[in-house]
Amino acid sequence: MTVSAPLRGLRVIEIADDIAGEFLGRLLAEMGADVIKVEPPGGSPTRKVGPFAGDLEHPDRSLNFWFYNSNKRSVTLDAESREGRESISTLLRGADFLICTKQPVWLKAFEMGLEAYSRKFPSLIILSVTPYGLDGPWADFKSSDLVALAAGGPLNSCGYDDHSIPPIRPGGNQAYHTATSFALIGAMLALLDRQKSGAGQLLDVSMHEALAVNIELANPYWFYPRVNVHRQTCRHAQPTPTQPALFRCADDRFVYFALILSETKAWNMLVEWMDSKGMAADLVEPDFSDVSYRQQRFQDIQSVVECFFLVQTAEEAYHEGQARGLPVGVLNAPEDTLTDVHLQARGFFVDVDHGELGKITYPGAAYRFSSFGEVARSRAPNVGEHTNDILETLKMDADTGAGR
Repeated sequence: MTVSAPLRGLRVIEIADDIAGEFLGRLLAEMGADVIKVEPPGGSPTRKVGPFAGDLEHPDRSLNFWFYNSNKRSVTLDAESREGRESISTLLRGADFLICTKQPVWLKAFEMGLEAYSRKFPSLIILSVTPYGLDGPWADFKSSDLVALAAGGPLNSCGYDDHSIPPIRPGGNQAYHTATSFALIGAMLALLDRQKSGAGQLLDVSMHEALAVNIELANPYWFYPRVNVHRQTCRHAQPTPTQPALFRCADDRFVYFALILSETKAWNMLVEWMDSKGMAADLVEPDFSDVSYRQQRFQDIQSVVECFFLVQTAEEAYHEGQARGLPVGVLNAPEDTLTDVHLQARGFFVDVDHGELGKITYPGAAYRFSSFGEVARSRAPNVGEHTNDILETLKMDADTGAGR
């Protein structure tokens, strides 16, 4: 028997104008929290990021904003005015979380000290997610997804075999999402602590630091053998080159297959598969049963395997490879996921009603709870859509002495 969503009944005030804070708010909203997004008059700057629905550049039509701000309510307040800051304080009186992406110089200029909020609202959990944290010599430096990936280290491991060209930024706002992931973990830990102590706390999340501990093999390789890893095309960065793992197929799509020559079981499975199609060539010879011999001949092996994949479609190679126990995967473009049979079977994509614009397809939640009820996905709010309702409720609470 399922019960209410895990964060149902909790209120989040979001003062965020970048993806890290907005994504954090959305994840909390997906677990049932009431997330009130505080926007400046005219709306958050993220509403100006395209593409736009129907190619109409409008703050209520940004697909970027829709994705990161579904399931929220919007109130417009001028946080840079005294009246606006007083309204924010009133909002915080009944809140459980405050998400804030403002950097120290801004907080100081407009008298919004997070430590002061902690003292004024002792049960409030404040989630500060900023480029470099709330202190230190870089605390007020500007950043972006690309800058953060570069300064934190992951960018150095991303790109192609050709090192005469610079590293390549991976897509998907990974720097912001990494900071969000650490902030969400911290938020849940702070909530658990509050259940025991009754006290909130200030969580200071630095995107720079989150990325500095998220550079995969680069850290251990440098800390221990003191060697640097080198970026490789669609492969993990390593101190020495490894075999290419992308293979073109007959339909001009690619599959990813990391052939690790030292894994004898996987090698035998591959050779058996290739031999079943008459394409194993000399790989069936006894010499290839020796790992060191395979490693010496890896260029020859690579050529034979490339030919093998060229005579079958990506889907054929994917399904037969998986059936044989080999980690083969199709290289999908983003639009390919919309017709992915596995995602469809699990009902991953959901249609969200956008009123006059009709129903828009959204990706669903990445997790499912067996002991909690599902939170339906709702569209992102229009600019200040709930301002009157929220402020009127605050006024009524003040008149009646309600609130926490």
